[in-house]
Amino acid sequence: MKIICIGRNYTEHIAELQNERPTEPVVFLKPDTSILLHKQPFFIPTFSNDVHHEVEVVVRINRIGKHIDKKFAHKYYNEIGLGIDFTARDVQQRCKEKGLPWEKAKSFDGASVVSREFVDKEELGDLNKLSFELYKNDNLQQSGDTSHMLWKIDEIIEHVSQYFTLKIGDLIFTGTPAGVSKVAENDVLKGVLAGREMFQIKVK
Repeated sequence: MKIICIGRNYTEHIAELQNERPTEPVVFLKPDTSILLHKQPFFIPTFSNDVHHEVEVVVRINRIGKHIDKKFAHKYYNEIGLGIDFTARDVQQRCKEKGLPWEKAKSFDGASVVSREFVDKEELGDLNKLSFELYKNDNLQQSGDTSHMLWKIDEIIEHVSQYFTLKIGDLIFTGTPAGVSKVAENDVLKGVLAGREMFQIKVK
């Protein structure tokens, strides 16, 4: 399986990082080795002094597909989860300054939190009005709603399937809202999707 991530998909997050608003989805990949094992803490890597959390709605693909039209995209997933795209912001900035890829900043071991539970999309109602939050030490840190996405889930599937064959079990991270911040040792991060707690992890 592969992890397909969409960057710069929420306007306020684009503004907080002072990035240029894209004209099409920004796409990057993560390996499966980046997934943080369940019940394991997140260890801040030794090569970074500025790791940020980015909470994201995650879509799990359930059919093989390529060149998927937006009107058929809903047939390629049944479940929605929640995750964190951990980003070594200092490493990413150095890469961007040199015009280099970001993988070292985004794809290191443990950089991808994926909720153990995925929720049947029929239980969630309108996926284009889906709320989610990240709490750091019980304080609300990020609050998002998929209505604020520049590209909605089905549009993302249409776009990425023009470049990559989607396979069963592939995960799509759909972008993060504003409020990203540096994590520190002993932080506790809790993710909530439509009122359901989806994960809780400790930072070490």
